[in-house]
Amino acid sequence: MQKIGNYFAESWDEIKNKVTWSSYSELQGSAILVLVASTIFALVIGAVDWVFKTGLHWFYSAF
Repeated sequence: MQKIGNYFAESWDEIKNKVTWSSYSELQGSAILVLVASTIFALVIGAVDWVFKTGLHWFYSAF
């Protein structure tokens, strides 16, 4: 039981004193970057899906 208590105490000390936390503005910038990149990725995947759907529809209706 002592080992578990020691583990949590050392973990809490590391989180409090040894970890460098990003500032709010850095987190905001990262969140905006992820949002923009996800939107672009979704648009590209949607465009590829539309091209395949249209192409396959044309292919099967033509033959």
